Amino acid sequence: MSSVEVLTEGQRHADLGDGTYINPVFAGDHPDPTILRDGDDYYVTFSSFESTPGLIIWHSTDLLNWRPLGPALPTPIGNVFAADMCKVGDRYYIYVPVISTSVSPDPSAPAQIYVIHADSMSGPWSEPVNLGITGHIDPGHVVGEDGNRYLFLSGVSRVRLSADGLSTDGPLEHVYDGWRYPDDWVTEAYALEGPKITKRGEWFYLTTAVGGTSGPPTGHMVTVARSRSVHGPWEDCPANPIIRTWDASEPWWSKGHATIFEGPGGQWWSIYHGYENGYVTLGRQTLLEPIEWDSDGWPRATGGDLSQPLPAPVPGVSAAGGTSHGMQLSDDFAEERFGIQWSFHAPAKDEYSRVSLNDGLVLAASGTDPSNSSPLTCIVGDRRYEVSVEAEFSGGAEGGLLLYYSDRLFCGMGHDGDRLRSYRAGINIPYWREPAPASSTIHLRIVNDAHIVTQYYSTDGVNWTRHGLRHEMSGYNTNTAGELLSLRPALFATGSGHVRFRNFQYRALEG
Repeated sequence: MSSVEVLTEGQRHADLGDGTYINPVFAGDHPDPTILRDGDDYYVTFSSFESTPGLIIWHSTDLLNWRPLGPALPTPIGNVFAADMCKVGDRYYIYVPVISTSVSPDPSAPAQIYVIHADSMSGPWSEPVNLGITGHIDPGHVVGEDGNRYLFLSGVSRVRLSADGLSTDGPLEHVYDGWRYPDDWVTEAYALEGPKITKRGEWFYLTTAVGGTSGPPTGHMVTVARSRSVHGPWEDCPANPIIRTWDASEPWWSKGHATIFEGPGGQWWSIYHGYENGYVTLGRQTLLEPIEWDSDGWPRATGGDLSQPLPAPVPGVSAAGGTSHGMQLSDDFAEERFGIQWSFHAPAKDEYSRVSLNDGLVLAASGTDPSNSSPLTCIVGDRRYEVSVEAEFSGGAEGGLLLYYSDRLFCGMGHDGDRLRSYRAGINIPYWREPAPASSTIHLRIVNDAHIVTQYYSTDGVNWTRHGLRHEMSGYNTNTAGELLSLRPALFATGSGHVRFRNFQYRALEG
């Protein structure tokens, strides 16, 4: 069963179809973007954390309309943080930081840096190679003026790589202390991370993130330094930070982790992530902002109010709002392939063995409740939406439909053929017995209307009963539970036996 399905119909669209676009360019949880330009082609991927398949690679020629190529990590290797993509010669590389690897599942173990490589961005990708670098994340690859390859890392430290990029060739060295913001600025923590190197003219530009990833909306920011050599010394930009949320009234919070790159027609851009004001539940979404260069050779972000339309990177090229980055989330499970919109949360190595496609998606039961069941989830980018699915239960399994943040925080419904269980705040609500009928098949629907969640169930998919409880879910986010995740629709199966899911439907609501 293939793990790739190319779908082009989206949710929120960046391309407005009139020569302009509006952020985000990747709606929903797409954090830590890393972008690679290869001629007229652009590729991007994002942190996938404990989701598998991981590191979905997307392709575009205009920076607005993206198509998924597939996962670079089809099987789990651990908690995958901000990666970096590059091309050297005819080979493509992705440098991947991993915490709590499949080899060392201890979550307190130090991060490790791996590398995978391929002859095509479509893959197949090699097995991960451990570079032996521990205690650092956020690699940034560069070929220096001396012709050698280097990885810059959180801190900011640096290590030289071998010519083939598959091993280190020297010690780990601290090379940059970072730009310091005033002490009275309200941030989460200093946290010097996300180093990315851009070459323009005679200068190497080092872009970093400081201020922390979440927490106060004015924390995360983008800073720049430059040097004529990858060996330094590094001169800080006099206009730092070049990107920051200055006030909590702005439409995008915690803006940071940027890469500066040259786009179509010689226009320069920054791509980075941020939280949408009022919708932290959607996770860190990907933003695209134009860059101009001042007379002294320093970059300036010129997007202004990112809630307003901006000129498209390629004038006159538009999908009329038709494809953007999005994929169709609805799935009738009729194709003999696993839709690319789906990923397991924190799966075991053999998670794919739980899934088959036979008159629907058959999910073998795992765990004792949703918290340890490794549910199937999909990323959403809309503020208001509804999801529904039909579930058939066999062999004592319980299955159902959730809005899932993490194994500690979710809500939704599960049925086992006999009774319906209700979940909130990551637990079965002990005092609530919903009078749903016994049935081997049940239809479930969840409406998330700007954080107000209403649930429904039905035995025929036509006549619906509203669940007796409604929820307010704005707190299901990283500032409540940590983990830097997002709230996602999810399918789960627990206990024994299996659950057959049919006709998963996703619909964005107007407004």
